[in-house]
Amino acid sequence: MAVITSNDFQNIALAISAYSDEAYTTEKKLNSTGIVGSNADINDSGESFIGQIRYYKPLSATINVADLSTATDGTYTDIATGVMDYVKSVRTVGSEEVNMQQVISKQDGLAKLARDFAEVRAQDEHNALLNCLKGVALSEVTLGDAGGSGNGGMLAFTTDADAANTGAFVDINANGEFGAAATGAGDERKLFDSTAAGAARGERLFKAIGMAYKDYEPDFMYMVTSPEVMAQMRAANLIDQTIVTDGNLEFQTIFAGKFRLILTRADQMTGNVAAGDLNARSTKCSFVIKPGSMTYSPVATPVPVEIDRTAASYNGGGSTRVWYRYGMIMHPMGYDWSGSTTAFASNTNYATAASWTRKMNALNLGILPIFHS
Repeated sequence: MAVITSNDFQNIALAISAYSDEAYTTEKKLNSTGIVGSNADINDSGESFIGQIRYYKPLSATINVADLSTATDGTYTDIATGVMDYVKSVRTVGSEEVNMQQVISKQDGLAKLARDFAEVRAQDEHNALLNCLKGVALSEVTLGDAGGSGNGGMLAFTTDADAANTGAFVDINANGEFGAAATGAGDERKLFDSTAAGAARGERLFKAIGMAYKDYEPDFMYMVTSPEVMAQMRAANLIDQTIVTDGNLEFQTIFAGKFRLILTRADQMTGNVAAGDLNARSTKCSFVIKPGSMTYSPVATPVPVEIDRTAASYNGGGSTRVWYRYGMIMHPMGYDWSGSTTAFASNTNYATAASWTRKMNALNLGILPIFHS
């Protein structure tokens, strides 16, 4: 049997003390970008799981022409209001440590959770936002009901997304402005056209924007894009040389700053699409989003950090548990929360089509899902 010397003990001690942190390599966060804004009307002050935003609708004014020969009363203009519900969510994350393990490891395991809690919360809020985007996209696809009796999404520049059974989304592979319905790998359409030259490769993107926003196109938008689509843009030499600085963040852009690119490998494609509602070749989704289209507000939680100890556990060695609690409101502007009003929202709830109902005119919406190959 080998003899362990004092030098060996020293080496073991050095190894134990040399803990470091592996870098987080989760997808890039969406919740720290300009697609998220604040709204003073969205807060946690209500005594319910939900809150409400009240707003005035645009006037449908009745214009009277003055008449000097009759005393007929003029027609009054009605003032209409609307209400949108939003939902609160409270999240918790905890960990347990056997107290006497520190005798062996010389490490406080709970300290790791304390150090990394900000990263954990940021990732969770990113996931919540992404699921809201997916839920909105699915609600619009379901509304379009292309596989049933609906009109599908926006198929041409003249499509009125406010018409009955019409979704506020663009399916590039559907029959319409982009050509005949794609049927296979040979005629499927990606977001960028590799057969075109120069800026013409982005024609499909600009068509989608024009079909959606008509003459209300904003000065710039954010484009949530995958590494695959980014590679297509780089290969086409579409990335601008100028970097746009927005707060503490820097964005690569395309088309003279028109689109600020948010690169994330997070899967943007919504699930549970009914058969026929999207072209079968449209298996990917990219989001084009107006600034401030998602509203975020923190929700104050009682006892945000709580420590609980059980002295008798583990034969008297004891154990310690710590819980972190935080809350948020994540809401897409222009939509009404139609999910449960008796529980905090989960990410699964956010991603469900039935959780969202469009309330405002389609030109006021800030989230445009574009489905493509």
